[in-house]
Amino acid sequence: MNKLKNKKWKIPLYKISNDSDEIKAISKIIKRGMDWAIGPEIEKFEKSLARYIGTNFCVAFNSGTSAGHAALLSCNLGKNNEVLVPSFSFIATANWPLMVNATPKFVDIEEMNYGIDPQKIEKLITKKTKAIIPIHYAGLPCRITEIKNISKKNNLILIEDAAESIGSEVNKKKVGTFGDLGIFSFAGNKILTSGEGGAVVTNSKKKYEKLKLIRSHGRKTTQNYFSSIQTPKYAELGYNWRMSTIISALALSQLNKIEKLIKLRRSSAEQYNKKLKKLEGIKTHSEPENYKHVYQLFSIQLPSKKIRDGLMRFLAGRGIMTKIFFEPIHLTRHFSKYGLKQQNLPITQMISERILSLPMYPDLTREEINKITDAISEFMERK
Repeated sequence: MNKLKNKKWKIPLYKISNDSDEIKAISKIIKRGMDWAIGPEIEKFEKSLARYIGTNFCVAFNSGTSAGHAALLSCNLGKNNEVLVPSFSFIATANWPLMVNATPKFVDIEEMNYGIDPQKIEKLITKKTKAIIPIHYAGLPCRITEIKNISKKNNLILIEDAAESIGSEVNKKKVGTFGDLGIFSFAGNKILTSGEGGAVVTNSKKKYEKLKLIRSHGRKTTQNYFSSIQTPKYAELGYNWRMSTIISALALSQLNKIEKLIKLRRSSAEQYNKKLKKLEGIKTHSEPENYKHVYQLFSIQLPSKKIRDGLMRFLAGRGIMTKIFFEPIHLTRHFSKYGLKQQNLPITQMISERILSLPMYPDLTREEINKITDAISEFMERK
């Protein structure tokens, strides 16, 4: 696989959909010659995102990772606290507890949605357990209603990692609104992208005010630091995790057409599903009843690791990029340093060995999907 690291792909894993709206939005800010760091577009984006998700408040950050770190800080999580997380996720999900000196405790997933299995939560709860961070994998919500009920019953803080799933829904209620806080990412391969960026949404005014302090050096002021003579007041320890004005303008432009972007992804997923359901040995990640999948990723499950790895190499030979999302976090070298007890997570390990994400982006064409599915069909017939 090493020789494929820097390969130029005929069909990449993702492309960013953009048009003249993004160019106009950025040009306007550049031409005015000021407020590139802290401009009115940031607050406009925050209010628009909160309205779209359905929460009272939103705080924008410079990445999904800093957003998650801030979310845990706003909940006063720290030493001697345990936080339940999946191992089947991007590593930031499990790093967040470590960043606040808490301990991540891994929960196995279920095979339907690839999210935390609600039935495996309660037996892991101890007196030290204070929070749970379920993820909504690839654009499909986990069983968040059941997880919310368990969290409420056990007095746990519920923080949704919705980095991959902006716009997805359960019973027409958007993810990010079920927990105490919801975390979103706007990295390059996400549904809504500004290159980098993130946000935390919440209905708690107290957490909202604390998130704003954490984001900007603990500075308590209503004025623009760069255009005010007011001496700032520093209330507590904070960081420089602000989203810039230019990035927020990009994000706002993408948000204005998010439903169109989701519709295009869902249309591509429908075509994938029609083609792939005819092939024996391939499982697609489809949406259960009353769930809305927004397909940040289009992932398939193969019969074995050997077949998955073989298909990945075969498609690479055709210039088609695929990727494994995700390898188990608890088995990484990084987590072995913390002396965490290695847990038995059979579904996590099985899915991780069989999962493969195919190209998915709004402008993916029918011709490209046909090339991908025809190549998969050819490989499966040969194996």
